[in-house]
Order: sequence, then structure tokens, then C-alpha cells
Amino acid sequence: MRVSLLAYTPDAEKIVAAAAKLCYSASSIDTLLDGLTGEKTRDFLTFLTEMGHESPIEHVSFTFGIEGVSRSLLAQITRHRIASFSVQSQRYVEEKDFRFVTPPQIACDETATEIYNAQMQSAIDSYNKLADILKEKHFKEFLNEGFDEKTSRSKAQKKAIEDARYVLPNSCETKMMVTMNARSLLNFFRLRCCNRAQWEIREVAWEMLRLVSEVAPTLFRNAGPSCVRGVCTEGKMSCRKPDEVREYCAKLKGETK
Repeated sequence: MRVSLLAYTPDAEKIVAAAAKLCYSASSIDTLLDGLTGEKTRDFLTFLTEMGHESPIEHVSFTFGIEGVSRSLLAQITRHRIASFSVQSQRYVEEKDFRFVTPPQIACDETATEIYNAQMQSAIDSYNKLADILKEKHFKEFLNEGFDEKTSRSKAQKKAIEDARYVLPNSCETKMMVTMNARSLLNFFRLRCCNRAQWEIREVAWEMLRLVSEVAPTLFRNAGPSCVRGVCTEGKMSCRKPDEVREYCAKLKGETK
């Protein structure tokens, strides 16, 4: 798993502070940024947090590159609908020797790993056999329709892998770009940094939080699962490890030595 912060709103915290200033003062648009020192910016962000006023933080966004993750993770992360996603397509990118993600609980067991790897190899073999059969079938069809040989092979390949991909497992690696505004990120971190979240998306969420905390530390000071700055909201499903989670979160953000 690799997560990169590709881009983000310049002066993100100052932009949020300016939006908050507009809501609570008579400042004009032309003077919103005037006098917004680092200290005053932090004060505005603290004020927003205490008030629970989150709409101003929607004005800034962060774009991540995520790779080495599974299609299983893709199904989960796209449930966060206030976001933008661009994902490598299995319709256009051939998965002839696809890479796959191995869950840690399988990787730590020799027998389980052997079974798992055998299943992945079977999927690779089946995908390639299906793709070859369908390519030949579609190639002949396109030739009969009057396309030249080069065009027929290109069109046949695309059409073949559209159907061959149905045998690919959830573990198949993918890569994506994800953009979220800060408010959506806070919600994402609250849900996905929690110990109850599935392990893969939890690892991605913590790494995303680490990256944004470096460039907007005040904005994400309280970010993390609900237990970080309050009480656990998972009820009977709680992991019952709030102190451990808080310590991990503090180290991740560089708040402790």
C-alpha cells in the first residue's frame, strides 16, 4: 500500500479561516485575508471546532494517489460519496499477470498462504485463457465486419478483457486518485481510522491522516476516530482500547516525542 498527497488547496488553513471570518464579521471579500496571521488563523479554526461549524472547511480539498490496494478496498472507499475518484480500469488495462494484495492474517500462516497463492495463480491462468479465446473469436468477427487487421486486433483485445476480468478476485491490485474536501475527510477519518474498520482501508486512512496533518495540522488536530477527542461511538462493538488509539494518533501527528 502506498499513499501520496499529490495536491491540496494552497494556504488551506488560511482559506478556512477567511471563510469563518466572513461568516462572523462585516469584512468585505477584498479584505478577508488581511491580518490573518498564523495565530489568528489558528484561533479561527479553534473557534470553528468549538462551535461545531464545519461548512467553512469544505472550501479546501486534498488529492491523494493510492496504489497497491485491492479492489475490495475500492468497493469500500467509493461509499464515501462526497469525493472524486479516478480508478485504473480493468476494461482498458490488461491484467495478464496481475498483482494481488494478501491479507496479513493469511500471510502469517504458511498453509493459508500456499492455498491463497494457488488460488491467485488459478485466477491468473483462467483470465489469460479466457482472454486468448475471446481475442481470437472477436478478431475474426471484426475482420468479417471489414476492419483491417491492426484495428481488429486492438478492438478484439479490449472486448476480450471486458469479459475475462469477471474471473479476477477482490484481491486484485488497483490504483486510484481520490479528492476530498476537509469536511469529508474528517468524516472519513472518524469512520475508517476506527479499529472496527476493515484493516486495509484503516491503514490507508491513517496514512492519509498523517499526510494532511503535516500540511494542515490545526485543521486536522482533532481528526481521527471518535475516541481520539471524545468517547467511542461504537457501543457494544467498541474495541475498548481508547488510550492505545489516542497514543497512536498523537504519534502519527507528531504531537508526542
